[in-house]
Amino acid sequence: MTISRLVSATRWKGSSVSIGTISEARASAAAGQRLTVRYFAWVREKVGRAEEVVDVPQGVATVGDLVAWLSTRGPEYENAFARAGVVRAALDQVHVKPAHALAGAREIAFFPPVTGG
Repeated sequence: MTISRLVSATRWKGSSVSIGTISEARASAAAGQRLTVRYFAWVREKVGRAEEVVDVPQGVATVGDLVAWLSTRGPEYENAFARAGVVRAALDQVHVKPAHALAGAREIAFFPPVTGG
């Protein structure tokens, strides 16, 4: 269960403090941060580059938000992330789910599912 709003306003030692939503807090924490984005295998082939550095825009708080934003950057990105549920991500070299927050990360990598044999 996701909590969308912690508290609209709370009192602490006589002062009112607005907390807002969790997603607003994550978005403001990630906005403006510089992130190295690395692409591997067919994701790299479709995007047309191995890596780039992006400034995380306002409103992009999670890996899923970043994928959605990248998809708007041109047909090559839209094509690479057309099946976003298939593309895997690693944030600072740790596999993460789309709901994982970007705040504090330095690098994200996108790659197709890996199989062993």
